[in-house]
Amino acid sequence: MSDVASRAAELREAIARHNEAYYLHDDPLIPDADYDVLVRELRSLEESHPEIALADSPTHKVSGASSAAFSPVTHATPMLSLDNVFDEEELIAWSERLRRGLGEIDNKLVFSVEPKIDGLAMSILYVDGVLSVAATRGDGRVGEDVTDNVRTIANVPHRLTGRAAKGSMEVRGEVFLAKADFAALNARQRAEGAKEFANPRNAAAGSLRQKDPHLTAQRPLSFLAYQLEVVDGNDEVSRISRHADLLATLADEGFLIAPETTSEVGVAAMVARSTWFEEHRHDLVYEIDGVVIKLDDLAQRAALGSTSRAPRWAIARKLPPEERTTRLVAIEVSIGRTGRATPFAVLEPVVVAGSTVSLATLHNQDQVAVKDVRPGDLVIVRKAGDVIPEIVGPVRETGRRRPKAWVFPSTCPRCGGALERVGEESDTYCVNPECPAQRLQQITHFASRGAMDIEGLGEQRVAQLMDAGLVADVADLYELDPAAVAALDGLGELSANALQAAITSSRTQPLSRVLVGLGIRHVGPVAARELARRFEDIEALMSASEDQLAALDGVGPVIAASVAAYFEDRAHRERIRRLLASGVSLREPREENQLAPTLAGRAVVVTGTLPGYSRDGAEEAIVARGGTSPGSVSKKTYCVVVGDNPGASKITKATDLGIPQLTASQFEELLSTGTWAPLSP
Repeated sequence: MSDVASRAAELREAIARHNEAYYLHDDPLIPDADYDVLVRELRSLEESHPEIALADSPTHKVSGASSAAFSPVTHATPMLSLDNVFDEEELIAWSERLRRGLGEIDNKLVFSVEPKIDGLAMSILYVDGVLSVAATRGDGRVGEDVTDNVRTIANVPHRLTGRAAKGSMEVRGEVFLAKADFAALNARQRAEGAKEFANPRNAAAGSLRQKDPHLTAQRPLSFLAYQLEVVDGNDEVSRISRHADLLATLADEGFLIAPETTSEVGVAAMVARSTWFEEHRHDLVYEIDGVVIKLDDLAQRAALGSTSRAPRWAIARKLPPEERTTRLVAIEVSIGRTGRATPFAVLEPVVVAGSTVSLATLHNQDQVAVKDVRPGDLVIVRKAGDVIPEIVGPVRETGRRRPKAWVFPSTCPRCGGALERVGEESDTYCVNPECPAQRLQQITHFASRGAMDIEGLGEQRVAQLMDAGLVADVADLYELDPAAVAALDGLGELSANALQAAITSSRTQPLSRVLVGLGIRHVGPVAARELARRFEDIEALMSASEDQLAALDGVGPVIAASVAAYFEDRAHRERIRRLLASGVSLREPREENQLAPTLAGRAVVVTGTLPGYSRDGAEEAIVARGGTSPGSVSKKTYCVVVGDNPGASKITKATDLGIPQLTASQFEELLSTGTWAPLSP
């Protein structure tokens, strides 16, 4: 028991320390997921051993605190926290408790399912329609007066004019930074030589809790409303019986309401909708760390009531954490196909975003220095969806002596050649063109799906062929001896013949794919298609001057210089000669250009998903009609086609530049005619 009590005391102290760092200083020491682990462990100990539970335990209180730097504001009704569940099974168990408590059958329960914005909880009091007081949640009972700062938030109404304009009304919601606004803010911080913010939540909280409202006004904060409460004197709103109608009232008053919010009938539909948020979290314009599920019926809410810290009628389903802490075991360096030396972290395995992570990128030499991570450190690792895991930074460990700073090597770990920085770039390169690590990545890239699409020729197989001395260059693939391949470990005649057939089939790939596969610096799919379409065969392309190349849409001087330099290299010209001798086409078929050039010379940006098109398919449809489809919006963009779940930054940029934005329904007309008709009102 003494060990249990000691561990509980240790957990309470740690949770209090993390609460202070998070809520008062806007500088969390650990990711939310690690904090949740501490709270769950403490709750489990207290439930198993009630005799050690304390009345003021963090498990019984609303997390948060108020700073003495702001005047205190007592909330009319407490701003409670939410209890958490972490998977479908726990969510269903919660809904079963609701059902039993209300005596309702499953298909009678209606739920509001809303995104859990990762921001700063806020309460705004309106008196007779006029913004009166705005306060942070604080400890749930007393918050901080940040009225002047909230007035600077562009989408917060200063006056209500609808049915909520009478009496005293409290609007609760979240102050946040949209993903695009957060990226722009950090870009500005970098340009000014100031410290970048770790995440949108910290940036929003730090921006709002400035003593000078003029500083807050310089930050692109937004407010999302999710609750409307009558404090006094508004019988019309008091008679509203459903949460959905309260949200509609807020929207009518001009507040931003999460457009993804839905009302779901029955537990199965509610669970399915909460899972939708997990699948689409990266498509939203704001960061979310979970889903909030609430009963829609306000009478049912009143019947269930609340505990000392959370309502019984609402729950937060936390999504798989995208940040966790783990130990940095070592820093090593990998060599890519261009020779770029990329440092990466070897980690003690940890589950992040639903998968086990043991390696993470550190980007380049400068980033290692800026982040100041060292082997042996406890570090925060982040993995967002399919993005490569990265190290965010070290965790401060009181009383622990840190190891010496890691030093970037001066020689290639694979070939022993020199590692050098090129010009003003932050990247370091192995300058030995014969480096086997570079050759491995070059051949793997050449065979990849986006290039020559040689099935069965991944990195491990390429490494096996290289180790056996069968392949040292991409041209060697077309001269492979099937018998020698069949003799390799784990292959055999059947597998060797299948690989040979895939290589033979790739000989007919168009010139544009070969250009991608060659890995010419700065030449991606868009530039490769433009070069191939204009010159049609490799001889014409190799003979083109740098000025001719630069004159093409989507190419420009940087790509032109890179292409010209590539073909001036003797080894590269010899590679082309061998590919031609092996029967590789190196031509762009004319039949691909038979469609009318309705988009000739025009750059069309696609954002989001278009019905009937994959992302590559939409791009190819534009290119086939003479256009280009760059990945970013600029002054040269002809129009932006907006599909489902578009990128917020592209829409913002298009709006700022006054570039036309088309719907998915207008895309076909754009392809057919090069223009579009305005939508009917």
